[in-house]
Amino acid sequence: MDINLAHLREKSVNGGWIDFAVFDAKSISGTKSDNQKLLSQLTTKARLSGLKIDQSALVFKEGCRIKYFGSRYLVEYLSNSGISQWTHKIKL
Repeated sequence: MDINLAHLREKSVNGGWIDFAVFDAKSISGTKSDNQKLLSQLTTKARLSGLKIDQSALVFKEGCRIKYFGSRYLVEYLSNSGISQWTHKIKL
């Protein structure tokens, strides 16, 4: 199964740069623990493919709402800015 992935770099609050990944995925059960396992699995796979990732998150639709799950500050950032486009695909 191919998962859409956005690998992006933004200036952090402290002036440095942060590399992050957002995956278009949700665990089958949708529970917090299963979403955490899926996020960890996808993040590891993306890192092994050569991507630098400081923080990561899942994005998915729940009803009519777009939800984010992952690193707290990244989720806050994404909630305000969204994702401009998918940059990669990763196999699960």
